[in-house]
Amino acid sequence: MELGKKTERMRELAEILRRASKAYYAEDIEIMGNFEYDKLYDELEALEKETGIVLSNSPTLRVGYEAVEELPKERHERPMLSLEKTKDREELREWLGEKTGLLSWKLDGLTIVLTYSGGKLVKAVTRGNGEVGEVVTNNARVFCNIPVSISYQGELTLRGEAVITYSDFEKINEQTGDGDAKYKNPRNLCSGSVRQLNNEVTANRNVRFFAFSLVKAEGADFHNSRKEQFLFLQRLGFDTVEFKTVNGSNVVEAVGDFEEKIKEYDVPSDGLVLVYDDIAYGQSLGATAKFPRDSLAFKWKDERKETVLYEIEWSPSRTGLINPVAIFDPVELEGTTVSRASVHNISILKSLKLGIGDKITVYKANMIIPQIAENLTGSGTVEIPESCPVCGGKTQIRQINEVQSLYCMNAECEAKKIKSFTLFVSRDAMNIDGLSEATLEKFIAKGYIHEYADIFRLRRFKEEIVEMEGFGEKSCQNLMESIEAARKTTLPRLIFSLGIANVGLAVAKMICRHYRNALEEIMAADVEQLSAINGIGEVIATGFYEYFQTEENRKRWDNLLKEVEIEKEEMSQEEQSLEGMSFVVTGSLNFFASRKELKEEIEKKGGKVTGSVTSKTVCLINNDNTSSSSKNKKAKELQVPVLTEEEFVKQYLGGKKDAD
Repeated sequence: MELGKKTERMRELAEILRRASKAYYAEDIEIMGNFEYDKLYDELEALEKETGIVLSNSPTLRVGYEAVEELPKERHERPMLSLEKTKDREELREWLGEKTGLLSWKLDGLTIVLTYSGGKLVKAVTRGNGEVGEVVTNNARVFCNIPVSISYQGELTLRGEAVITYSDFEKINEQTGDGDAKYKNPRNLCSGSVRQLNNEVTANRNVRFFAFSLVKAEGADFHNSRKEQFLFLQRLGFDTVEFKTVNGSNVVEAVGDFEEKIKEYDVPSDGLVLVYDDIAYGQSLGATAKFPRDSLAFKWKDERKETVLYEIEWSPSRTGLINPVAIFDPVELEGTTVSRASVHNISILKSLKLGIGDKITVYKANMIIPQIAENLTGSGTVEIPESCPVCGGKTQIRQINEVQSLYCMNAECEAKKIKSFTLFVSRDAMNIDGLSEATLEKFIAKGYIHEYADIFRLRRFKEEIVEMEGFGEKSCQNLMESIEAARKTTLPRLIFSLGIANVGLAVAKMICRHYRNALEEIMAADVEQLSAINGIGEVIATGFYEYFQTEENRKRWDNLLKEVEIEKEEMSQEEQSLEGMSFVVTGSLNFFASRKELKEEIEKKGGKVTGSVTSKTVCLINNDNTSSSSKNKKAKELQVPVLTEEEFVKQYLGGKKDAD
């Protein structure tokens, strides 16, 4: 291949990898499998070495994702470099030579830099693109295992990985009502959880932090040992990555020990890291433009097996998303039998050119998650169904952020109804513990549940439920008590639980507030009247109105009302002092514990909190009114006042929130 064609191929590869990386890291969307990404990356790297050319947009020059607009950005004091990697165990021995090293897990989550001062956590920043990250201090404070206060009083900076365990990942996905809201893997879930604007979401996701590197500790003496740094962090209360002290004679054996452990390890890991224990020696080696020379990453050499694809199973969800799942002749991988793997979406299905009867190779990503590596046949004959496999309704391919996905368009699809029941019992809706999606499927299959009201009549089947697999006298009784407790609810929660399109809990609250919880008036309102409510547009109003105009929906609603008790929420005119007003909140808060608390305070008084500044915004609440964030810029452009939290409280809440 001549130089010009090689350069052209490099540009093509750089663009493909850039799009895939942006989708994965910044948008939590997977448009390309790990195997395919690594294959293209290796091809680009080989071409760069061969030609001596490295393009300015080459992903080999950059690591991580670009910081998004919603969170404040901050430049790292020291660039966070990637690690050079190998899959050769003997190379680890050669690299270590006569030196002693530490071998530890390379965790698969989101890298975070923590800074402590005076014994307090003062800052947490994501890795971002290695030079600029996102400030997530409020979210880090609610990681389930992080010390917010430590005994060491000097300036302390450390790096670690925020992760969500496989077991927590499965629980969270099980509790998720939305089909396409389910996360593909723990890393995506962790990334979204850490980078939330509302740290209550982070707190509920059980994010854990494992320290893997000490950057700075003023005045501390570690006797030139990385191991001493790890022990120091452990004494301060940090969980560190599990590590072993190794040398040339036992490093290969130690890799084998980790390899055995990963099969049952609950924390996502995509390999190991080997670092010299001798700090001074490691630092004396310096770094390349991309890699530090004091450490080396070991990536598992994926065990791949050839098999035959014999079916694509299409799995619908509550929102209509239909996920393709590859079914193939069973093969043994990493000690277990594997016969199916998610293909995630239509884009990946097309890129693999799948066809029934094709020879494919499969592997376990990070030795855990089954994936298709390559299609050796590439027939591309898989037909995308024009009708839903559950209800027979018409399907449609939709493209969002360069990703094509298949949807069922039938609103009455049975699969959608199963997911609707999951939403109905979820925490922000009726909050019924013990009714997971799997349990609901069993009850629906047995005919115990046909409509929402039937959930409150499950006691009729108590004897049968006690005998069901996974149940017993105690768990059944707990479920019945949870159902009874859920009978008493609020009108907004009850309306939200119905799963009406575009009617979330905030919208339900706005409608109920406008009509002062007068159910008869809400039911009698037409599209024009609903549209007149501040924050309720014609689309939402039409969907809400049409839902209750449907005879079957109205019948089920009436049956549901017979089973619940709606708590009376009295609203005085004084409480509605912010009615019709729209606000935007950004940045960290001083007086309120969280943005959710401030949002609820505004909503109590009839106001609304939105995510973007428009000409209708009354004011932007930001304690840093000199910030160059997109929201501040937009507010100034539209001449929307930017108020500090204290100014907002005094002007709109009557100064009733005090700074403790």
